[in-house]
Amino acid sequence: MAKESNLQFTNDVIIYPLMMVMSLWIIFWAEFRFGWHLKYYGIYPQKIEGLRGIIFGPFIHADLQHLFNNSIPLLVLGTALFYFYRNLRWRVLILGTILTGLLTWIIGRPALHIGASGVVYLLAAFLFFKGIFSKQYQLTALAFVVVFLYGSLLWYIFPMDPKISWEGHLSGFAVGFVFALLFKSSPLPKPKYAWEEENFDPENDPFLRHFDEDGNFIEHIPEEEITREEESKVIIRYTFRNKEKKGGESSD
Repeated sequence: MAKESNLQFTNDVIIYPLMMVMSLWIIFWAEFRFGWHLKYYGIYPQKIEGLRGIIFGPFIHADLQHLFNNSIPLLVLGTALFYFYRNLRWRVLILGTILTGLLTWIIGRPALHIGASGVVYLLAAFLFFKGIFSKQYQLTALAFVVVFLYGSLLWYIFPMDPKISWEGHLSGFAVGFVFALLFKSSPLPKPKYAWEEENFDPENDPFLRHFDEDGNFIEHIPEEEITREEESKVIIRYTFRNKEKKGGESSD
């Protein structure tokens, strides 16, 4: 079977997600340390100046709890994205963040929408649906892990709390689902077995040589083993001779 690659842990798998989370905390610290009011750089739907929030909004958080609730999922899901989808990670992250913000700007209520939760929903939806669609056991297992850890996020794509931007959550979820459909390339090569190779010879295959033309099992011992077995045998010959006494027949 061909060697499955692309699932190799490198430093960038953890460094980039960690840098993203650290940038959120640095901006949050700077906002309170210097008295900045960055929330006005969030997404404000249907306003031209509100478009800047598509870029700046994910880095701004209302309070410490808001920041903490987004940091852990962003780190976990970001690491999973960078590890399992090495060839798609930047397109999903950058293009997905922009489209999530743009969709929020289109469907959102007239209020400031801030926070990285839209990106969290983007990653969660992409990892889940892409894993299911891939039909590969590693990615499917990852999809179920995402459901186990963050399945409760699904409730917040609905308007449950007026202080929560469910529009941003719904936008991220929708973009992640669409990306899972559009990005057809698989990060893992399809395993190719020996009998799928072009130069495969069934007559020389060790397994198939145990069966005859009708599919009946026959015991087949390799010639090398037969030779070794014959060499290991000890041949003992017994010779019986009748002993005769001089001048008469032998007797017991």
